[in-house]
Amino acid sequence: MSLELTIVHLYPDLLRTYGDRGNVLALRRRLEWRGLGARVISVARGDDFPIDPDMIFIGGGSDRVQRALSGELERRRSEIATAADRGAVVLGVCGGFQLLGHSYTDASGTELAGMGLLDITTVVESPRLIGRAVIDARFAGEDFRIAGFENHGGRTSLGPDAVPLGKVHRGRGNNGIDGSEGAVGGNVVGTYLHGPVLPSNPALCDALLGAAFSRYGGRELAPLDDRLEVAAHNASESRR
Repeated sequence: MSLELTIVHLYPDLLRTYGDRGNVLALRRRLEWRGLGARVISVARGDDFPIDPDMIFIGGGSDRVQRALSGELERRRSEIATAADRGAVVLGVCGGFQLLGHSYTDASGTELAGMGLLDITTVVESPRLIGRAVIDARFAGEDFRIAGFENHGGRTSLGPDAVPLGKVHRGRGNNGIDGSEGAVGGNVVGTYLHGPVLPSNPALCDALLGAAFSRYGGRELAPLDDRLEVAAHNASESRR
């Protein structure tokens, strides 16, 4: 029997901006197309957290949703941190990215405590950073280009224990100043890019899957026919 990866999708009913559910679907399908197992567990408020997952996805949401969830995510910090320490890959997109950090100060000036799994802090400023973005990225020893859409008021700064997911080729990135986009701390990854980002960026998707398999001694992922995914990526990269 092939190895089955367990993917936890946190609060899909609330953190779902710009079709973020598609990121989990991309992870699942790219496993299934290779004949590998995938078990997706959706976790809502009040649900038990699965034991020893392989991947955890946290999507984006509005300030209102982030305020509603920040306390619960802070309480879940130890569960998510324990999973990450055991080798689980954690991916946060936009609002999920912000909540992986130490704190997020919203437009009203309210500071929300984050989970502290990434060495970042975020403060909302005007104007919003909106538009197509293209990133020269590196993760898990792989270099690739990511294309997507950014729409965020947050200005995210990285501390010494985080490195950017990539360098902005086009767009504004974390703060519109230093040319960074996203953040990586070990196997915890955050990005502002929507789309959803994984279906049209198969190199990133496979890099995350490869990192998840590393806890089992690694696995070489069989190549897939990515003509449609590459076409979607190229269309996203070429749009202005």
